[in-house]
Parts: sequence; C-alpha cells; structure tokens
Amino acid sequence: MEAMDSVAVMEVAAVPDPVFVGAAPLTPPAEASVLRRSARCLNRPRAPTYAEKEEPKQSTGRKGRPKKKRDEENHDPTAEAQVAVKVARKAVKAEPKEKKPMPVVEPISATDFAGAAAEDDALGKGKSAKLRVKETLRAFNSHYLHLVQEEQKRAQAVIQEIEASKNKGGKKGGEDEIKEKRPSKRPDLKAITRMQENNSVLYTEKVIGQIPGIDVGDQFYSRAEMVVLGIHSHWLNGIDYMGMKYKEMNGYANLSFPLATCIVMSGIYEDDLDKADEIIYTGQGGNDLLGNHRQIGSQKLARGNLALKNSKDNGNPIRVIRGHMAKNSYTGKVYTYDGLYKVVEDWVQNGVQGHIVFKYKLKRLEGQPSLTTSEVRFTRAEAPRNISELPGLVCDDISGGQENIPIPATNLVDDPPVPPPGFAYIKSLKISKGIKIPSDCTGCDCEGDCASNKNCSCAKLNGSDLPYVSFKDVGRLVEPKAVVFECGPNCSCNRNCVNRTSQQGLQHRLEVFKTASKGWGVRTWDTILPGAPICEYVGVLSRTEDVESLLHNNYIFDIDCLQTMKGLDGREKRAGSDMQLPSLPAENDSEAPPATEYCIDAGSIGNVARFINHSCNPNLFVQCVLISHKDVKLAKVMLFAADTILPLQELCYDYGYVLNSVVSAAGDIIKLPCYCGAPDCRKRLY
Repeated sequence: MEAMDSVAVMEVAAVPDPVFVGAAPLTPPAEASVLRRSARCLNRPRAPTYAEKEEPKQSTGRKGRPKKKRDEENHDPTAEAQVAVKVARKAVKAEPKEKKPMPVVEPISATDFAGAAAEDDALGKGKSAKLRVKETLRAFNSHYLHLVQEEQKRAQAVIQEIEASKNKGGKKGGEDEIKEKRPSKRPDLKAITRMQENNSVLYTEKVIGQIPGIDVGDQFYSRAEMVVLGIHSHWLNGIDYMGMKYKEMNGYANLSFPLATCIVMSGIYEDDLDKADEIIYTGQGGNDLLGNHRQIGSQKLARGNLALKNSKDNGNPIRVIRGHMAKNSYTGKVYTYDGLYKVVEDWVQNGVQGHIVFKYKLKRLEGQPSLTTSEVRFTRAEAPRNISELPGLVCDDISGGQENIPIPATNLVDDPPVPPPGFAYIKSLKISKGIKIPSDCTGCDCEGDCASNKNCSCAKLNGSDLPYVSFKDVGRLVEPKAVVFECGPNCSCNRNCVNRTSQQGLQHRLEVFKTASKGWGVRTWDTILPGAPICEYVGVLSRTEDVESLLHNNYIFDIDCLQTMKGLDGREKRAGSDMQLPSLPAENDSEAPPATEYCIDAGSIGNVARFINHSCNPNLFVQCVLISHKDVKLAKVMLFAADTILPLQELCYDYGYVLNSVVSAAGDIIKLPCYCGAPDCRKRLY
C-alpha cells in the first residue's frame, strides 16, 4: 500500500497495552454508546450581523444504538471543584509640585450611568454579550490576517522589483528602498477601517461605565481590538471621551462636556504613579511619544484633559486599562481591563522637566473583582516552569517522548489520583487494512518558502493565495476553509515552508488534566493566537461501516469534509466550498445527505486531541487538510485556534451534533445534557 505524508499504514491488531504504568483498564459503561464528532460547526463566523440564528436542520438520525457522551464527561454533581494551576484654556505656570485646584460643580451619582451598558443583551437579539464580544474579535482577526497577507505580498513584490532592477544594472541603494517599503506594521488600523465600513464594530457610540460582555481581567492584544469593541475608541490617545454631540442626547443634559469614559495606563508619561487601587494620572499632550517618557512641552486644559476634569465634577465612573509588555503579542503589548475608577482630585503642577502638566487622582470603585495588574508586576494565570513540580502530576509525558514537546497529565480530582486509562499514544495516523491512500498529487517547484513565489501551484489550489501567514516562524491560518491544500512530498520547497504548517508537530505546551465534571481535558501553557495550529486528530483511519458495530467507543471522528463543502445537514459552507475536485461526486439530494465514508477511531490509540472536550462556545475549530492527494473523503483532520487563548485556558471545540439527531432502536429521540458551562450553552450535546 502507499502511504500519505506523515501517515503510517498498518494492519489493525488487538488494542495495545496502555503506556501508563499502573493504569486501570477502561471499563465500558453498562449501556452501549458511541460519541461521534465532526467538523459540522465552525464557530468561527464571518463578520457578525447580530441576526437571530435559524434553527438547524433536523437530521434523520440513525436508528439503532444510542450515541452517548463518554462516561468521564457525564456530570457528577458531587465532584470536587476543579483547581486551576487565571476646550482650551491657557494654563498659568505653577510652582513645582504645587497643587492648584480647579473649580468644581455639584457631583451626581455614578449609578445614573448604568443605562444601556447594564443590559446584557442590548444589541444581541438573542446572543449573549460575551458571544458578541467574541464574534467581533474574530471578525477583527480575520480582517487583520488578510491584511497581513496583502502586505507581505506587496512587500515581496517590491523586493523582487528592486532585485530585478539591481540585476539589470539599475541604480544602487536597493536596501534603502526595501526599508522604505517593508511590510506595513499597522494592518490592525486598516482592519479597524474595514470593520467601520461594514458596520461590524460592536459599540459605535461611546458608553459610560461597564461594557456588556467585557469583564475585569479581560485582555486585548492591541488597541485596535479595543477600538472595534468600543471599550476605548482611539488607537493612540490615552484618554477616551464623549464630545459635545452627546450633550443633546437623552440622559446627558445636565452634564458638562467633554466627558471622559476610559483611560489607558501605558507608561509613556514620566510622572504617572500607579498604586493599583489608586492612580495619579498625567494628562495628555506635551510628550514626545518616542518611548523615553520625557515631557517636551506644557499641556493644555482641552480635549481629554478637560474631559477628566469634567468627570471629576460630574462624578461619572471611568474605565481603566493597563498596558504591559508581552512577547507573544503582535504589537508587543497586552492590555488588561481593570475595572471602574472615579476621579477624586485634580490639580496643575510643573512636571519633572518643568513643563505644565495636569494631574488626576483616580480611586477604584469598591465591589469589583480583584485586580490582575499593578504597577509593579503584571500578573495573570501563569504556567508552571517545571513539570516535576506540577500539583497532582500523574504522568510526565503522555506521549512517551514521541512529541517534540512533552505533554504532562495532572489529576487533582480523584483520590488517589490516576492517569488517563486504556489507550496507547501515537503521533501519526494509522491506516486500517484495505484502505489505500492515493498519492496522485503533483508538487510545486518553489525554492525555499512558497510565500516568496507568486506562481506557486499549491497557492493556486487554495484559490490564489497560500492559506497561511507566518508569525514568529509559526504559520497562522488566515480563515477557515472548505479544505486546505498544503505542500507535500512531491513539492520542492523546504520543510519549513509556511504551507507545511500542519506538518510541524506541536508548537505549544499543552497539559492533559482531570476536570471536575467533564472527565479529562486539555489546557495550554502558552498564549495561542487566532489561526495557530493546535494538533491533528490522530487514531486509526477506518471505514465508517466497520466501526458501526463497535460498542463503548466514544472517540470516533467522522471525516465530513465533503458534507461541509456541500453545506449538508445544517453545516455552514466555508471559503472554497465551490471548488471542483476529482473526488467530488455529482450533486446529492439535500434531503438525503450522504453519510461519511471514513472516520478516525481514537478509542484505543490516539494522541492529545482525543482528550479535548466539547463546548457550545469553543476556542478551536476543525480544518480538513490535504497533503499528498486530493480525496476530501480521506482528508487530514486538524484543530486550529479560533480566538486568542491565554495560558491555562481549556481548549475545546464543537463536536458538531444537531439537536434531536440521535435516536434509539425504538425510534425515540435521545437527549444528553451538556456541561460545557459556556454563556450560550445549548444545554444539550444532542
């Protein structure tokens, strides 16, 4: 038989012994059950429209044995809670450090500003505020990655043009030209513009107080993300405020404008003072913005400075966001929302460099969640540095050294703690006897990385552009596609080509851990960016008809790439669904969708993907990938990040069930509760 890239062919034999020493054998449940997964649900939508979702099409289901979520994921109400290892006025020169109070007016209560911001579903039409925030960020990241790809193509074309000119004896100085025309560093700003043009910004009008769907501790990886959400509406200025137009709106008639709504503490002013619950904030203006924190001119009581003074007089709360350096952020910073503060005092003084500055003291309102950031240390859920020191460690590496990064397993739920039972770890897909993987795919003739070749034949298979962009040597999928064509064994590009992203193995540190109510789960130790690869779903590639008789196997993944391309059985079509491939049959009747022909069985042998749990609001999505052939029925199944995933967050994807699609032998609908805990949980797995 012929083998596909990174896939081994085998004769399926008896289940091997577990790799864990002392592991208990898998005890089958009393009732026969099978849990089937698929790529049906994307959960990474296009630009949000905030329209009510249509009810999914009802599947005819398969009569016979019921499908049931695996035993360790059934809810146990007695289980222990999981332990997580998360207008302008010229200022008069003042003496140094001398405070000169400004006139005040009668303050009003901050509770008067609850308004629409207190309503969780002010815009959603059925969606929770949390989901709307997530959809908006996903839309932003989709725009951002497309724009990064455009800039990389433009820069590559410029470089090739300069090189061609040099080879023809053109003028020298090509290096200077390349520097001038390097890839733009601000595709995030272009993404803002696109979202404003298609009306996909979440809150277009400024809001005082809490923003629905954004909680204390939530983090953002650029100011652009905050702009499209509406938590801070300017990508550069540190003070966000309502202008004079808001004075004519209902509820604002008795307030003085401009009025501050949010400030960002980013450390660019030399005499800011941050004591966590109390802030001495320097007004805006007069700073050289070159990163040396020096004040080069006097400030004026206008715009944001006047807005902060008016906010003290009016007594309205102000959102505070702190920025800190972060290596994993594409902007070099991470911004954390730290809750609501009030301006309690303001004055004018000479700053460190002798220039006039406006100062504001803000105090944090009581009754809010604890701070996650401070002046001294940026804190968040931190991954352990040493595997051997992990609490509840039951296995140093479940892969037994097969992966390029060890995957520890921990158990703080069971007493005594036990490792995951009853399976053997494999890194590559195994092929059942009788299944032949075609190898009819011709390769590209690119040299080096295909991203530098505008005529790459693999890029043309994907529509015209490569499906990935590179960020710090890790490929990121620009958008979910019907199918991704990667470079394979017949391609001449190097092994580190960005179009071999799914073939590079694990790129992030992962941990398998026991949850309180969902059995085993997987969480990350690293920050994972949207579009980044997680892992392949590995097991035994089998014919679907051959596993129908298996009992107690809850790790079967249906390869439904073809059904997704056709949009059958409630599936949402993806980009590239209209392409024609030799393996695609004639159009099928949508009322009688074809069953999947092949599946991946990870019941007895598999990799870390078999432990990833279901969620109705997941942070991963499923992507079918073709490498050495073009048969979508035998596509490789990959998991990619749909959102920015922070350290120690659990990884999850939607198992893809249609409600009421599982029926018993008697024809009765079987219902299984869902315990994913997502704000928009459907309450049932099927």
